[in-house]
Amino acid sequence: MTKKTLCAAALFSFACGIATAQSGYPDKPVRLVVGFSAGGPTDIPARFVADRLGPLLGQRVVVENRVGAGGQIATQDVLSRPRDGYNLLLCTHFESINTALYRKVAFKLDDIAPISQISRYYYGVAVTNELPAKNWDAFISYAKANPGKINYASVGRGSAQEILALELGKLAGIEMTLISYKGGAAIMPDLIAGRVHLYVSPTLPVLPQHKAGQLRILAVTSPARLAAAPDIETLSEKGLAFVRFGWLGVCAGAGTAQPIITLLNRHIVSLVKSNEYRELIEKAGSIPISSTPEELGRILLDTHEQTARISREFGLQLD
Repeated sequence: MTKKTLCAAALFSFACGIATAQSGYPDKPVRLVVGFSAGGPTDIPARFVADRLGPLLGQRVVVENRVGAGGQIATQDVLSRPRDGYNLLLCTHFESINTALYRKVAFKLDDIAPISQISRYYYGVAVTNELPAKNWDAFISYAKANPGKINYASVGRGSAQEILALELGKLAGIEMTLISYKGGAAIMPDLIAGRVHLYVSPTLPVLPQHKAGQLRILAVTSPARLAAAPDIETLSEKGLAFVRFGWLGVCAGAGTAQPIITLLNRHIVSLVKSNEYRELIEKAGSIPISSTPEELGRILLDTHEQTARISREFGLQLD
């Protein structure tokens, strides 16, 4: 046997070994790590996916909550483990935001292997009734006539709410002052009472207050009007190129074998398309949506680049 033949045989044997190992995946329970509290809007869809993904894989998928640092603790947990498909991450737009904003973040976007989106939600620009403005145009006119007098709420520094408000303020040509909250629970009472003027929030959680007349959602960031709120204009209708959304997905560590990524994507896509999942997600105020790994990768990169641009323009860099 020639050296060339030996090499070919060795490569074939190696490839077969990989295929055999991957065809046996999974042969033990799989972890799905969530960076936010149990029972919350991020955790609920994660548990739905985990509970139903397990039977499809033939192994349990166990949700573990690793809370803190805007999801960074969960991300670092997954990336510090073997990248073999047994450690998955309930990823969000925070992976993109954190890598763009934090100087000392312990991972890069390239460390993450996207698998599929599982949901998406759009934002609404909610304002207090204490402002005289009844619609978007009137609000912009009022804000321009009263520079620096409009404030907006954000949960901490570097949140999606702050980034969106900064970007929106610049695009609309208005000045707004940040009021930073430690948590989101205090924002709604203050918005209704007029202690804070504006909050860029996921739309559907503030829709009941809008419908009850306790506040006003002036516009939404979706490309078309939302089915749940057909009376609310989009920012695109007001001439602003401002389509923004938050999302949830499932990711792994970069270097996870492609056959495993493909297998997980196929099963997750089938779950997201189910009527049961759609009802759960729509009730929680989101839109069920799946994707290819490549599509989710582009979303991660686009969000990172948008955040990095805002960071540079406003000097928003965190330790």
